[in-house]
Amino acid sequence: MSTKLFTFKGGIHPPQNKTLTQNVPIEDAVDPKIVVIPLSQHIGAPCDPLVAVGDTVKVGQKIGESKAFVSAPVHSSVSGTVKKIEQRQVPGGSKVNSIIIESDGKFEVDSSVQPKGNIEDLTKEQILAIIKEAGMAGMGGAAFPTHVKLSPPKDKTMDVLLVNGAECEPFLTADHRIMLEKPELVILGVKAIKKALGVDKCYIAIEKNKPDAIETLQKLVADEEGIEVAPMEVKYPQGDEKRIINAITGRIVPSGGLPMEVGCVVENVGTVATIGNVLKTGMPLIQRVVTVSGSAVKEPKNVYVRIGTLFKDVIEQCGGYSEEPGKILNGGPMMGIAQFTDEVPVVKGTSGILVLNKKDAEIPEPSNCILCGRCIEACPVNLQPYKISRFSILKNFDETDNLHAADCIECGACSFVCPAKRPLKETISIAKKEILARRKKAK
Repeated sequence: MSTKLFTFKGGIHPPQNKTLTQNVPIEDAVDPKIVVIPLSQHIGAPCDPLVAVGDTVKVGQKIGESKAFVSAPVHSSVSGTVKKIEQRQVPGGSKVNSIIIESDGKFEVDSSVQPKGNIEDLTKEQILAIIKEAGMAGMGGAAFPTHVKLSPPKDKTMDVLLVNGAECEPFLTADHRIMLEKPELVILGVKAIKKALGVDKCYIAIEKNKPDAIETLQKLVADEEGIEVAPMEVKYPQGDEKRIINAITGRIVPSGGLPMEVGCVVENVGTVATIGNVLKTGMPLIQRVVTVSGSAVKEPKNVYVRIGTLFKDVIEQCGGYSEEPGKILNGGPMMGIAQFTDEVPVVKGTSGILVLNKKDAEIPEPSNCILCGRCIEACPVNLQPYKISRFSILKNFDETDNLHAADCIECGACSFVCPAKRPLKETISIAKKEILARRKKAK
């Protein structure tokens, strides 16, 4: 049991705004009549449909798959009839080929959904196959296929698993409630991942503003070998995987590198709990906990939502809009993506739906940079945001590359502390996209 509080250099302390939902137990969402299931809810190759218009499907049935290694299959979250397969808007901002299913209200479960047995009886390869078949992708927002992350190259030795329960993003409390209400699934998932990776040590990282979750999991792991709860200071972006690695292990992931370069794997606690549920019930990733919060939603809640449910239907379960919304975000206020419509589906990476009123959604008018250096102090990656931003605005992307713009994690800490209200994050993001596109083209 650790008494030390872990943290990292830099970071900020935005208003938490978690009291709206942190004590609200997870509630089953109202079953949707229609679901829109995108065939790409993950980083990597999109899936090809395995069903056709007019087909009947069941809950948990695989309806999309790719032969590519870096991909994750998708499954039906309802039973019913496939009405359309067409391009639909997704929370990431693009249009994606999607399967639209009309529910029959019966929620008949596919025969393939069966418990997977005891971890002790499963091999590493079998666990990885179960995780892949379940369509697991990072549920903290990144949506990287989990089986790929758990399959490092043979020349990379992993020795530490870090479970990310920090949930540093303001407003969001879905992970907090999972740790309180489904702790046994978290531990079951941890054991499965430890075996799949062949590691002996696991740290469950939780910010100290969740003392009930820390206490709950500490009690559960008291007699577990190699699993430790690591309480962390409350600071944003504490939940970034490279910040967690540095805070807990002291290791530094090199510029442009991945956690596996320093022997670590980081998994979101919601992902881990879902893996536990996959093993226990056999049900693939067809539901997830979503925090619905903000100044323009009537009844902020944590709801267990079927993948493919439209934002508007989830918001309606939370009493609807309390006033005209100024902004709807997929995620939280710091790293969330603004939506121009509420008719987008909940996907695997939707940790929250944030609805802000017009006052809270106002974007301040920027003024000239005063060279105060606050953005440098706040940057957790030790970049020079004001310089990168300036060169990005001038479209001098070679210079932004020289200043390591591609290492930006787009946390928004620089924009938050800027007294001149410069659009630092946004302009750096443009530079980062340009740099990565050039590198891809050069290959």
